[in-house]
Amino acid sequence: MKLLHKDIEKDNAGQVTLIPEEAEDMWHSYNLLQVGDSLRASTIRKVQTESSTGSVGSSRVRTTLTLCVETVDFDSQACQLRVKGTNIEENQYVKMGAYHTIELELNRKFTLAKKSWDSILLDRIEQACDPTQKADVAAVVMQEGLANVMLVTPAMTLLRAKVEVTIPRKRRGSCTQHDKALDRFYEAVMQAILRHINFDVIKCILVGSPGFVKDQFISYLFKEAVRQDNKVLLENRPKFMMVHSSSGHKYSLKEILSDPTVTSRLSDTKAAGEVKALEDFYKMLQHEPDRALYGVAHVEKAADALAIDTLLISDNLFRHQDVPTRSRYVRLVDNVRDNGGNVRIFSSLHVSGEQLTQLSGVAAILRFPIADLSEPEDFSSSDED
Repeated sequence: MKLLHKDIEKDNAGQVTLIPEEAEDMWHSYNLLQVGDSLRASTIRKVQTESSTGSVGSSRVRTTLTLCVETVDFDSQACQLRVKGTNIEENQYVKMGAYHTIELELNRKFTLAKKSWDSILLDRIEQACDPTQKADVAAVVMQEGLANVMLVTPAMTLLRAKVEVTIPRKRRGSCTQHDKALDRFYEAVMQAILRHINFDVIKCILVGSPGFVKDQFISYLFKEAVRQDNKVLLENRPKFMMVHSSSGHKYSLKEILSDPTVTSRLSDTKAAGEVKALEDFYKMLQHEPDRALYGVAHVEKAADALAIDTLLISDNLFRHQDVPTRSRYVRLVDNVRDNGGNVRIFSSLHVSGEQLTQLSGVAAILRFPIADLSEPEDFSSSDED
């Protein structure tokens, strides 16, 4: 994401102009947009024209509109973002108050104006525009006949390919069909890796499976690379790292990322940091339950007592359409930061973020136990709309 212009007043009202440069930037934009904002962007509008003879035709024109945002839809697989709202500035093609849907496009600028930019939104812009925060980890989780090829970016886990091949069982005295099917499977996974992984950007490719599937695949991969003289694979061999996973399903990625050998190698990535924070929370919950809390009311009380060492919170909560509820979470984050605590904002599109959402989206590791938390938790305030 590129920041072209930022103009925010002392009362936190103002606007920013951004250019989304890659698919992940659409996810950041989705987290910045809220109902009631004004969005100015280039878009295509179908307009009707009437000729001098009275015949009516229609054509598509590119124009720049400013909408008051009413709904925001994000497609996480295609990384597409559509914003629907009413036109609030005079335009030769679109009447004031008319509805229109803008689909934000890569490499086309947009200007977003808000009545209040809070600390979470400003952090999001900083994170999106930081050139070091890129997809530098890829993962292949597999079992016989099933493989998922994923990119792990700082903000989300992107499923890039799912490979499924039926593998016949070994028959007594003959393994030919089984071996041929395995070769077909490995070949399909190899092609998916070559198609979806940019080796110039990726620092590490994690290959996880139960048993020896990963070992057999890596052996096949580099035999084929030598046979085909595939320089890309051969030059990047040190980037491949084999780890154990319980299955070839997507959810096994969390297990891989929490492996100590993996976390040491990926210590500088945000995704690994999130997984470690969640692991630390569960360890604390098991061994010192008085120092691990979840649910917004309990965590707020701990924050008021200056007891929070690490706050774990899902970015899901900051998309709440109810302004007081959203402000409640922003105040909690600001409170913890102001008192020297660490704040981990989890992406709901990461496996660790999905797990945190099951704990109502907010949890905390405490510096010391605190009393008087026996009242029942109020979950209603953290429900999504």
